[in-house]
Amino acid sequence: MESKNPVVLLVDPADSRNGRAYKAAVRDLGFQVVSLSTGPPPVAPPVDPDGELSLHAEDVDDAVRQVRAARLDPLAVVPSRGSTLHLADEIAARLGLPGNDPTLGWARRNKAAMRARAVQAGIRVPEFRLVGSLDAVADAAQDIGFPVIVKQTMGSGSYGVTVIGDAEELAEATKELMVDWHDRPVTEWLVEQYVRGREYAVNFCSADGEHRLIDIWEYRRPDDRDYDFPLWDIVQIDSTHPDHARVERYCKEVLDAFGIHYGPGHIEVKCDGDGDDIHLIELAARFSGGPAVPMWLRHSDLRPFHDAVECFLGRRPDMIDGDHGFRAVLGSVVIRNDDAPGTLVALHGLDELNALPGVADVLVEFRPGDHVPVTNHNMCIPVSASVYGPDRATVLQTLAAAREAVRLVITPDDPGPAVR
Repeated sequence: MESKNPVVLLVDPADSRNGRAYKAAVRDLGFQVVSLSTGPPPVAPPVDPDGELSLHAEDVDDAVRQVRAARLDPLAVVPSRGSTLHLADEIAARLGLPGNDPTLGWARRNKAAMRARAVQAGIRVPEFRLVGSLDAVADAAQDIGFPVIVKQTMGSGSYGVTVIGDAEELAEATKELMVDWHDRPVTEWLVEQYVRGREYAVNFCSADGEHRLIDIWEYRRPDDRDYDFPLWDIVQIDSTHPDHARVERYCKEVLDAFGIHYGPGHIEVKCDGDGDDIHLIELAARFSGGPAVPMWLRHSDLRPFHDAVECFLGRRPDMIDGDHGFRAVLGSVVIRNDDAPGTLVALHGLDELNALPGVADVLVEFRPGDHVPVTNHNMCIPVSASVYGPDRATVLQTLAAAREAVRLVITPDDPGPAVR
């Protein structure tokens, strides 16, 4: 099949909220969408539900062959799924199109490679060890010194991330470290120094190597205890915040060091003091997950997906030079189960939560009768909601009111007979 219209190649847009948004943006900008799926071959030939041309490739070489066999001349390659960003970068490079540095794609995907690249580039990261056995996890933890945080190198959404305060906690955490979200065995772990301090999520857009800050979100915690899953209350900070300017400077250095030249960038950092003390925690060449992007669309002049496509077309979008036009301060509340796994008996306060001014997009993951694990990653959050207001003080008040409104009633699991 030959395409007679200018086309944009979307890599892995299927079953993805961002994929659908990218498709709409590409069409709105006047281009034809061609979807390219990667990974294991499908049972049936790929069919795009929107009637666009769909291709499937098992690797980068196959992707380039498929594009050329279809006699396509794409103007851009746009990554749509976080787990295959590195493949999209390689495909773009092979087709001679704008994209992020393909030689650093794996460092933007794999946590151990990320740490190694950071050290090579002079980017501050926590002290770390890469290990290949649980015995080695224990040795590395003892070597670095407790507390440490242990991560699966290919995990996401905080799954398989565990903060360990001492040797006894390490023994208790062994089972959770052994398998990934898909119940597959894990063969390597990153063991690193636990950095105490203020944590931020930082969002950028880049065009031809020039980086423009979109916003910075602060992870607010209920107390000063060590944690492995940061989500509790989250709220934007502005340029008056004492960490704002130095976090922005540091993150621009990170984007350069990791070859992110085009499109979105999402970076998580920790500041453990008031000086030159920022540590890289995570990064990805994608938009933030969670509520940020939908809230930008409602409460600012940003068109994130349109502008990202423009970046990959080699253009300079409004997101780089224009006023972002935020009309509200944005936040999010996460109602967790931090006590013990059990059965949800009742969930009180949802009507009150939905009725609060400045609350939107209430998401409920569990219903009465469901088993609720302890909330330690993105996929087991009982209740969450977006929050917005005219200023930071109002948003903080709404976050507190939202947390006060909702109550989970959970019957803990039977621990079974005591072992003597």
